[in-house]
Amino acid sequence: MTIVFYDCRTAPSPRRARILLAEKGVPHEVVQVDLAAGEQLGEAFRAINPQCTVPVLKTDDGLVLTDNASIAAWLEAAYPEPPLMGRTPAEMAEVAGWHWRCEFEGLMAIAEGLRNGSPAMANRALPGPVDYPQIPELAQRGRARVERFLETLQARLDGRAFVATERFSLADVTAAVAVDFARVVRIRPDPARHPNVVRWREALAARPSMSL
Repeated sequence: MTIVFYDCRTAPSPRRARILLAEKGVPHEVVQVDLAAGEQLGEAFRAINPQCTVPVLKTDDGLVLTDNASIAAWLEAAYPEPPLMGRTPAEMAEVAGWHWRCEFEGLMAIAEGLRNGSPAMANRALPGPVDYPQIPELAQRGRARVERFLETLQARLDGRAFVATERFSLADVTAAVAVDFARVVRIRPDPARHPNVVRWREALAARPSMSL
């Protein structure tokens, strides 16, 4: 089976899927989509994904997945080892819960701050085919939410090696991508205030997938 992955090296969303593909050792071809140049809004890419977003994963048997949720679910089912979404029902629930928190409280908060505060994203407050105006107040709220997210991670990682369960999981992927991407809103973990986050992120850096 041939797998084609539509990526953008500078964007956080496709990085999450990129890490999963690497962790599971899935062979695939890569097509880079230049978001800065607006390539995702062109007719050629709209024919692949009308939502004008990356990542996209396509297979030669007609499967087209256009979001991280479906890509993660398919990869976990098609390539179950190593498990990244839990083995037991309890582990699956724990990973799902913490993954949701890292996405909603972390990545979405960063996006809120960036897309509503960056002059380069005027009228692009949300990704996708529709232009939405910025709301400056949401930029301020987004930064406050990111600060709160780091506090949540700091508490969660007290005495723990991973965000959910006792193994590396999808929750760690999303949390790490969020922590790394928070630099775009000028927020980074502080070793004095967030030592657990710094320790956890430094440990994850040993995984080859995290350099992608």
